[in-house]
Amino acid sequence: MSKRNSKPVVAVVGRPNVGKSTLFNALVGENISIVKDTPGITRDRIYADVTWLDTAFTLIDTGGIEPESKDVILAQMREQAQVAIDTADVIIFMTDVQQGLVDADGKVADMLRRSGKPVVLVVNKADNFAKYEADVYEFYHLGIGEPHAISATNRLSIGDMLDEVVSHFADAESLEEADDRLRIAIVGKPNVGKSSIVNRLIGENRVIVSEIAGTTRDAIDTGIRHNGKEYIFIDTAGLRRKNKVKEELERYMIIRTVSAVERADIVILVIDAAEGVTEQDAKIAGIAHERGKAVIIAVNKWDIITKDNNTVKKYTGRIREILSYMPYAEVIFISAVTGQRLNKLYDLIDAVGENHAMRVSTGVLNEIMGEAVALKQPPSDKGKRLRLYYITQAAVKPPTFVIFVNSKELMHFSYTRYIENKIREAFGFRGTPLKFIIRERKENK
Repeated sequence: MSKRNSKPVVAVVGRPNVGKSTLFNALVGENISIVKDTPGITRDRIYADVTWLDTAFTLIDTGGIEPESKDVILAQMREQAQVAIDTADVIIFMTDVQQGLVDADGKVADMLRRSGKPVVLVVNKADNFAKYEADVYEFYHLGIGEPHAISATNRLSIGDMLDEVVSHFADAESLEEADDRLRIAIVGKPNVGKSSIVNRLIGENRVIVSEIAGTTRDAIDTGIRHNGKEYIFIDTAGLRRKNKVKEELERYMIIRTVSAVERADIVILVIDAAEGVTEQDAKIAGIAHERGKAVIIAVNKWDIITKDNNTVKKYTGRIREILSYMPYAEVIFISAVTGQRLNKLYDLIDAVGENHAMRVSTGVLNEIMGEAVALKQPPSDKGKRLRLYYITQAAVKPPTFVIFVNSKELMHFSYTRYIENKIREAFGFRGTPLKFIIRERKENK
């Protein structure tokens, strides 16, 4: 069985000025991967990818706190903790040895302890361990395990802390490994009809619903059996914080989307037909694209649009234009209210799921590449021509290909795209991104 390609999610919680962003920067370095051709993704460092000893995970910063008064800080910390409990596999709870143990730390620790999620307690700013040893031990009083003393600024003991974080991933992974049902995340802005779609798809086919708080990461996972096949729908609906400022709402939406997308094989991005594609939609689509997920764009509320013979074509054209970095995405026009085309959605999910997990034999790939090279000569520079030796598929979900060439520099993005198009011509791969890794191999003398 192919290993699920989801990365665990780690969230950081803590009071103002305990060094959360210093730790974030120390772990991420400056190499936050911004996808160059993905418009609309602003990286205000809400999340980033981190790799430690061959283990990759997604690090989420649950939010800044405005230090107004102690009550406000506690309220906002509780909210952060709730977001972390809802969305993360492991929580880093950050405290500050120089400020010592504070009342708010204790109250948030209670919340984290009750959630049953693995928590790694980090005591920051211990830049001289001998000096602060006794103060670090004080944090045992929180009752959430052993305090890990670090200095984010000086990068001291961060490795030990990461060992502890990574040690908690195995349990989550073994659960996921045993489950090979297709996972579908339904994402989109608030009020586009995500829940109505899930409810309509479920109908009476509800099989397993884990609606107990804390069993899933917030999004309610619903098992559905349709035509003898089981699917798991991850619903990110339910932003109940109506009174929140717009920026905060958007932040929560992105955090939730990242954690739901991370766990899914297929992402259904729901767009409101009356509004068309918005900048927020482009951001959400970018998250799925970055994480190599299969994508279906479901245009909901299609029943309320006045149509002529050109409407679908015009609408699809606009989507393709704004989400130009994902030409592979499938588009379907639906209505959760009337049920229009919702059954077709299952066929699309099956097809896209198969493409996302498709393997192509090495022999066939090399034949396609050979023909492509014969049709269009590879680029050359200063008398040196690009040579493509060999191609093979290294992974699925998304299908990932390795091409061995004589010079990585000569393998322009446009030529890689050309090879990709030739592979798509042969195999379709609709609905799924393809990933290419270019490796250099010295020419045999």
